[in-house]
Amino acid sequence: MTSSAKTAKSSAAKSSAKADAVAEAKNKLDAHVRAIVKWHFSPATGSPFWLDWAKQAGWDPAKEVKGFADILRFPNFNDEWLRDEQPKRWVPKAYAGKPFKIFETGGTTGMPKQRISWTDHDHDYSEFSNTIEEKYFPKGSDWLMAGPTGPRRLRLAIEHLANVRGGCCYHLDLDPRWVKRCIGKGDYAQAEAYKEHVVDQAITILRHRQGINCLFTTPKILEAMAERTSLVGLGIKGVFCGGTSMTPQVVRFLAEEVLEGKAQFVPTYGNTLMGLACSEPVSAKGGWSVVYHAPQPRAVLRVVDPADSTKDVAVGGWGRVELSTFTKEFFMPRLLERDEAQRREPYVCYPWDGVADVRPFGAQSGKIIEGVY
Repeated sequence: MTSSAKTAKSSAAKSSAKADAVAEAKNKLDAHVRAIVKWHFSPATGSPFWLDWAKQAGWDPAKEVKGFADILRFPNFNDEWLRDEQPKRWVPKAYAGKPFKIFETGGTTGMPKQRISWTDHDHDYSEFSNTIEEKYFPKGSDWLMAGPTGPRRLRLAIEHLANVRGGCCYHLDLDPRWVKRCIGKGDYAQAEAYKEHVVDQAITILRHRQGINCLFTTPKILEAMAERTSLVGLGIKGVFCGGTSMTPQVVRFLAEEVLEGKAQFVPTYGNTLMGLACSEPVSAKGGWSVVYHAPQPRAVLRVVDPADSTKDVAVGGWGRVELSTFTKEFFMPRLLERDEAQRREPYVCYPWDGVADVRPFGAQSGKIIEGVY
């Protein structure tokens, strides 16, 4: 067999294996969606909110939803419900009487959107733990969480991640709402002073506590820390970084210059409603583009036509990000996120669609306030 024939055969085998993985993932998603929808819309296990919704909708999702495609029968989720409804309205009957946590999502002022939870955040970050490299995120190492705290689930989730990997987690206080408020009022000096306050706390902890090799923070805080000290010199080996906008230029700068090409940079796209999307490895070879894949089947991301969210954009096209969440604790169909992204093909480790180069929806046509993110 010639060299070209061997290459063609290998390529065909890889293509076939990928198609099989995509089909298997789709079947797994369909089965999961059937089970979760039945759970949330059955009187024995469902929540008051969704049971009442079904009565008004005039159809029975528990019987009629056969797979993910049927989720398009739901309208886009109204996130104002998370502000207006009392938390207990979302409690599945199967969880009745079991104390729950309340997490906030979003960084604006006013009544926050709230989500109840029991252990979803622990599950999400236990799964994520299996995706990061031991070399850069050593088991037994401690973490510093220099990100949004307070009522956000991220604080508990990063602590759980550290504990799962055999370490402890140090924290500092960070309120993104205050930063956004300052920027919204044009008080940039106050916003900058608050950022420096956060950076002071982070560097103080790193300098006085041995064994911290892993860091979670936002791109802006990471850059500000590196302006003051060498993070690699202080023992950081891996950085898990969350933030809405990370252009290829920013990613390259953070990986090669801020982290000196020595510590690993792992970006993430996640929130209280979805959980945690994992990224494909970022590199110069990939143009430093960041491609995320949702934690299917527990959550699904679509890139949709802004004018008709029932339609996916073509692979490579830009559109608005739509999120659906499917866990026993929380069911949320078709929320239009305040983000836009490029649709990408399934990846070997995550055989379902990805979303790339995520940025705030409308970022190309207007000014977006991102605060400490």
